Amino acid sequence: MKTPISKRQLLGIVSLFALFIISDGRTLNTNHQKIRAVNLGGWLVTEGWMKPSLFDSIPNKDFLDGAALQFKSKTIGKYLAAELGGGTIIVANRSSASGWETFRLWRINETSFHMRVFNKQFLGLDSTGINLVAVSNNYQTSGVFQIIRKSDDSNRVRILAPNGFYLQAKTEDVVTADSKGDGQWRDDDPSVFELTIAQRLQGEYQVTHGYGPLKAPQIMKNHWSTFIVENDFKFIATSGLNAVRIPVGWWTASDPTPPKPYVGGSLQYLDMAFLWAKKYNLKVILDLHAAPGSQNGFEHSSSRDGFIEWGQTEETIQETVRVIEFFTSRYANNPSLYAVELINEPNANGVSLSILTKYYEAGYKVVRKHAPDAFVILSNRLGGDSKELFPVASGMTNVVIDVHYYNLFSSIFDDMTVEQNIDFVQTNRSNELQAITTSNGPLTFVGEWVAEWQVRGATKEEYQRFSKAQLDVFGRASFGWAYWSLKNVNNHWSMDWMIKNGYINL
Repeated sequence: MKTPISKRQLLGIVSLFALFIISDGRTLNTNHQKIRAVNLGGWLVTEGWMKPSLFDSIPNKDFLDGAALQFKSKTIGKYLAAELGGGTIIVANRSSASGWETFRLWRINETSFHMRVFNKQFLGLDSTGINLVAVSNNYQTSGVFQIIRKSDDSNRVRILAPNGFYLQAKTEDVVTADSKGDGQWRDDDPSVFELTIAQRLQGEYQVTHGYGPLKAPQIMKNHWSTFIVENDFKFIATSGLNAVRIPVGWWTASDPTPPKPYVGGSLQYLDMAFLWAKKYNLKVILDLHAAPGSQNGFEHSSSRDGFIEWGQTEETIQETVRVIEFFTSRYANNPSLYAVELINEPNANGVSLSILTKYYEAGYKVVRKHAPDAFVILSNRLGGDSKELFPVASGMTNVVIDVHYYNLFSSIFDDMTVEQNIDFVQTNRSNELQAITTSNGPLTFVGEWVAEWQVRGATKEEYQRFSKAQLDVFGRASFGWAYWSLKNVNNHWSMDWMIKNGYINL
């Protein structure tokens, strides 16, 4: 026998159901349409590998901020190293080079540099003015060094110290700045070192600082005005896509006078992107790709030297919240604003889950303050558990978890065949995505993927099969997917090229 339900009981049930939806991070946006997007990477946040020509005219471009240098003494045959990783003397007793043997540049100009060691101290001289140490945490009180290359051998260098003398490795444990550096560059000269550049960074910091305040504004304006244009939005809208994910940097929120070395003007192009998106009926996912101090140490987060500084101080978190509020309030009334991604790819090796949770909660609140119906996207940490954001998402509405799937960047893909790559997508990626796509949890978004792999000499038909497999699997993500990216000098990374040449069929 059925018991009649009163209006009051019915309202109570509805209220409980609504509370259940809210508490489990589910979407309340009834107009949700699955996203089929492309990233506008390399545009408003520079990535040199996507457009190397942007760096061509920088003087002494081997020595940009973040270049990781290793110096091997020609007389001793061993590498300079910061003893204990920093905080004490510099030695020349390492047979191979890794973290302690790597010195990261902070460029002052094309010839002068500060150098930072593993534990983040800066290279300098001790109280004697001769012995080389790494004890200062303040670059302004550390030494300024110059790296002089042999004219006919760029890998053979001398290092000029702040006292006007050159460094020399006298013994494995004694490195001093007291050589005149006037020898003939022979192997028996203790002031001669063999240079290895272990890493180069080519991000927004490097390009703007490398060109300097006089040249950088025009260089960047020319890049912004030509790399992505209105016709690209028209092409996107007619190619079976319905959205763009736009990576932005924190400095754009300070336009037109961002902190040095960044230059003003990028906000104008972001404004135009929203106008074009509205014109061609495209949704916009605004993605904070680069946060103050860098959240992952990569050039695409505009890291100065590869270290992660974001989240190390309260100020970096508060500044990032202010950036999110600026962008959200600016575009809240534009019908194309569909989602705000609070930060891209924070690295679990430098960003704790507790710090990230604190930021996500604060960022979510400021988005809701200005854009109540916009989706809020939380990016998984690189190296973190795929479900670790579920607890913070459970208290949010219209929330999305962003995962990035590449058949790259891991040795497991090095020797995979075509069929193994496709099977990995259809099996492993499918299972991973299914595990985080739950009926009572946040929506899922494959915010970055690409039809590129480690397979050499693959045919067009094999690329087509690989891209189709990813489209099929990632199409099951409850929020959608976004290809990385629209433009790239590497053809398979360019969705523009892939579509026009028939490699991807939407």
